Amino acid sequence: MTTNNTSSADTWSADLYRKYEAERNRPVVDLLNRIITTEVKSAADIGCGPGNSTQLLQEKFPKATVVGMDSSPNMIEAARKRLPDIAFEVADVANWQNSTSFDVILSNAVLQWVPNHHTLIPNLLEKINAGGTLAIQMPDNFAEPTHRLMREVAASGHWAKQLTDAPKRLDRQPADWYFNLLYPRVSALDIWRTTYFHPIKNGAEGIVEMVKSTGLRPYLDTLAPKDQDLFLEAYQAEISKAYKAQSDGTVLLPYPRLFIIAVK
Repeated sequence: MTTNNTSSADTWSADLYRKYEAERNRPVVDLLNRIITTEVKSAADIGCGPGNSTQLLQEKFPKATVVGMDSSPNMIEAARKRLPDIAFEVADVANWQNSTSFDVILSNAVLQWVPNHHTLIPNLLEKINAGGTLAIQMPDNFAEPTHRLMREVAASGHWAKQLTDAPKRLDRQPADWYFNLLYPRVSALDIWRTTYFHPIKNGAEGIVEMVKSTGLRPYLDTLAPKDQDLFLEAYQAEISKAYKAQSDGTVLLPYPRLFIIAVK
């Protein structure tokens, strides 16, 4: 759930991420429910965040030895407090060196942050036992107003040159690209796309709060605190135009996601 850059300051907030935990848990529950591997003795949650997905993974496979990893010390601290009996480590998905093989590897809303999927995903498959499953979920909302407006605000302010590369840090390919990558390497493959409609309270402000812990991170991490505030103010103004609020301020936010179940 966090980036693979441990060399920079840890700006990920477990508290902010958990604020919308119910919305973030729906996709991982749907993903776990599609796993057909039944004999699961070992499982890993890569990009585990504050441990919400790890807990669901453990509940799905209660007899398995489950481990978790994330690049954010803040997230790992929260995960360890939440699940003290599970081994968590601070590590990068891109160069994860765990020598153990697994029956299930879960990747929930993290791989969009990690580049080079053409090598990354085959490398993850190498860590899967025969008959095991690589289960991936990634946000598929790059074209949605939430993310389109991030790019437009970034390009229109005095910070434009500073933020030129910010959206390029996200890495997600079309569904057919993943199909072509995985199909020759696995025994079964299931790819689908789902759009969730999340009721978000407090209108544009609530939407901004939700994406501050995810999609906005590459932009905010690049800016000084004063410019972060100005950027968020400009972004929220555009969000309020794009999403119509109900009479009580609630906005129904469409949130598409891409799912992959690859059985080795």
